[in-house]
Amino acid sequence: MRIDYDPAECDRATFYRLLTATVVPRPIAWVSTTSADGTDNLAPHSFFTISCVSPPVVQFTSVGRKDSLRNIEDTGAFVVNLAPESLFEQINATATDFPRGISEFDAVGVEREASLRVKPPRVAASPVALECELHSTVRLGDSTVVFGRVVHAAISPEVMADGHPEVTKLAPLTRLGKDEWGTLGDVREISRVPYAQWQDGGAAR
Repeated sequence: MRIDYDPAECDRATFYRLLTATVVPRPIAWVSTTSADGTDNLAPHSFFTISCVSPPVVQFTSVGRKDSLRNIEDTGAFVVNLAPESLFEQINATATDFPRGISEFDAVGVEREASLRVKPPRVAASPVALECELHSTVRLGDSTVVFGRVVHAAISPEVMADGHPEVTKLAPLTRLGKDEWGTLGDVREISRVPYAQWQDGGAAR
């Protein structure tokens, strides 16, 4: 027997905890923005994915109206920095609810690096930065989905292998449920099976 949950009958916090504990692992967009008055903001967002390849568009969701969202609406730009395992404590610290006007870069001690195409800075120690211009937003209940067109990607050569980012060198962090975080763990490889191979009986069954 399963345990049944009706979102119409659950309080918000209960269903939020259920969703975030079952939709796992979730990649983290460590989003840097700059407010209209010039204050740099940095915050992790774990509702994050790719939306489109051509043009390249990524998306993250702001649950509630966070400073990241306000700054992007005001300025039209942001940077998605990869959240590596080596910066675990700093990433977590930038999730603190600092008052608006306080820069997480400064409060937490995260080194900045100038971006090439947008005003918000990159995280200097992050191996990958996706510089984005705001494409659009979609409001869904208490949350806002932010779509950003990637106008520049900057990748550290130390995480490249044969001209491609190597996941074991990237060592990305992920979010799980409660206060849990995940690391990469084992990496498995398997090729997709073309339909013609299925027809020939060449696929493992």
